[in-house]
Amino acid sequence: MTAALPAVADPSGFPGISDPSGLPGISDPSGLPGISDPSGLPGISDLGDLRGRRVLVRCDLNVPLDGATITDDGRIRASVPTLNQLRQAGARVIVLAHLGRPKGLANPAYSLAPAAIRLGELLGTEVALAADVVGESARQMAAGLADGEVSMCENVRFEPAEESKDPAERTALARRYAALGEVFVSDGFGVVHRKQASVYELPGLLPHAAGTLVQAEVQVLQQLTVEPRRPYVVVLGGAKVSDKLAVIANLVRTADTLVIGGGMVFTFLAALGLPVGKSLLEVDQIDAVRGYLDQAAAGGKQILLPTDIVVAPTFPTAEAPQDDTATVVPADGIGADQLGLDIGPESAKGFAAVIAAARTVFWNGPMGVAEFEAFAGGTRAVAQALTEVDGLSVVGGGDSAAAVRDLGFSDDAFGHISTGGGASLEYLEGKELPGLQVLQS
Repeated sequence: MTAALPAVADPSGFPGISDPSGLPGISDPSGLPGISDPSGLPGISDLGDLRGRRVLVRCDLNVPLDGATITDDGRIRASVPTLNQLRQAGARVIVLAHLGRPKGLANPAYSLAPAAIRLGELLGTEVALAADVVGESARQMAAGLADGEVSMCENVRFEPAEESKDPAERTALARRYAALGEVFVSDGFGVVHRKQASVYELPGLLPHAAGTLVQAEVQVLQQLTVEPRRPYVVVLGGAKVSDKLAVIANLVRTADTLVIGGGMVFTFLAALGLPVGKSLLEVDQIDAVRGYLDQAAAGGKQILLPTDIVVAPTFPTAEAPQDDTATVVPADGIGADQLGLDIGPESAKGFAAVIAAARTVFWNGPMGVAEFEAFAGGTRAVAQALTEVDGLSVVGGGDSAAAVRDLGFSDDAFGHISTGGGASLEYLEGKELPGLQVLQS
């Protein structure tokens, strides 16, 4: 089976990198007077003296839980530098954050209590949690803060207006948030692509700035979109190709190679006329995928698909992990009674070689059902290859970030682990992210 389309003939012919850091520079990163940060966003230092001032900080503390136990605290740890900077400046910090999808109801299962406890451990100080979002408890908590103290309102998504489609409802809630503080800092990168009250309307009501996490995320994404070092390889996995159609459409023009794995690969294989058995397939996306394959070929770009697949007769579960039924078949040999659950070892080796030879790599989405050992080989191989990149390697948040940690990789083995999978993808699509746009006003 021919799984690869023609590669770029001379990827070294792209603009070079002159900055001594080895990272691509941006001639005028901000376009905004008085803002010197490469992200182009106002930072905490632009807010002036914060001692004694109440600072609302929108964080992304949406961490996975097993009951009340946090299974991956990466997003909480990522929020610590900004909060410590504010504490050291003498600010009185009030954290706004969400957890899960409580759908506007005060559901104890989605309480931020575990996040408040873990954040306090990481900061080395107690983080008081209000009993409500913008009610009497939150108001008393905010009023009682001393310089350098940190508190947290309950899950902002307990308020129905937080995610309302009605801007007037969101603005009314944002005014109640604003009444708790005097300054706003946006540090929840995982939500900056959403028009939500604590993300989009609130910054317009108070002096505002981006936190260090948001600035860092944007700087990394700029390195992926403004003259990236070549070869530039993008690795896409995950379940559905429909979730990534827009980013594929953009990246097939800008990246040198797209590497495709995960459940979405079976729609690509079907587009080539290959059988996929019981594998995940989005029939309504086959024509779109054919278009991308044709577009890549016409543009001299490369789309790499697996040449072998790990299959099993049923999807794995904790009770039946399918360890004894997993087999490897050629990508054109998936039986009608089998479903693909990972890229095969030959593909993993080939993908890893392409990734390790790149100078810029962005990865979003596991290669298989990586929470089960029998189907984790592809994801492990991709992660290991990213650690060997001589250049910028970016793990694009979400399931990819969780997978590398579950597989035992340390965060510092990669150039950057994003806290916002969806936000990263939308940035790479070329979309304006509302939560960033509003900070530039």
